[in-house]
Amino acid sequence: MASTQSPLREVRIWAVRREPPWPQGFSFSLLDAGERARADSFTHRRDRSMYLAAHAGLRLVLGDRLGIRPRDIRFGRDRCAHCGGQHGRPVLLGGPDTLHFSLSHCAGITLVALADAPVGVDAERLPGHRTVELCLARLHPRERDELLRTPGEQRPLRFCRLWTRKEAYLKALGTGLGRGLYRDYLGDASAGRPPDWTVVNLSCGPQDGTHAAAVAVPAGVRTPTEPCELNWSAYGHVPGRKASLE
Repeated sequence: MASTQSPLREVRIWAVRREPPWPQGFSFSLLDAGERARADSFTHRRDRSMYLAAHAGLRLVLGDRLGIRPRDIRFGRDRCAHCGGQHGRPVLLGGPDTLHFSLSHCAGITLVALADAPVGVDAERLPGHRTVELCLARLHPRERDELLRTPGEQRPLRFCRLWTRKEAYLKALGTGLGRGLYRDYLGDASAGRPPDWTVVNLSCGPQDGTHAAAVAVPAGVRTPTEPCELNWSAYGHVPGRKASLE
């Protein structure tokens, strides 16, 4: 694969909040066998629809960037930076080594991020108080102290913003949650955070207050303050478009 565009000088992030305006069969046609099997495994229609939207959206964004058909994109896994196993960050097979991507989806929102540097993005729905309490012991001591000083009614949102920063960073690092959550400080203060990395929260737009999101990239890569909405009709691969590569 050869990119047809100039290098990205910043992270680009798209939000997917609704299903694409075409039959599900077309979204299925964009996916590989593993993705189709995963989609078929969902019991509830809504869960299947949002999985299809997330993965079709990722393929459309990547296909547009690379100038190829979305269905021709092949994914693999890099080596884990924590243990060396073949289950690290997702990568393009046969694609440019300089193009990196990250995908996160939860109830209500999916985020897709592209950059010419390692990138991690995460979105989460606010947890209940019990979940927050159960997770406190796993965090960095400074993070735990910050949360314990937070009034109870504000704690779920503050915890969720912290958790998304931590997950985004671990995705970009290539370890995932296999790296102990206590090892890295991603709290509110800038001092003590991982050097040479930028980790910031993103606005969730109309879902601020019910969701939190964050992105992580190496220092020096520009980050947006919020994602742009994925416009399904903007891509030349969709049904009814003369420019379709299908």
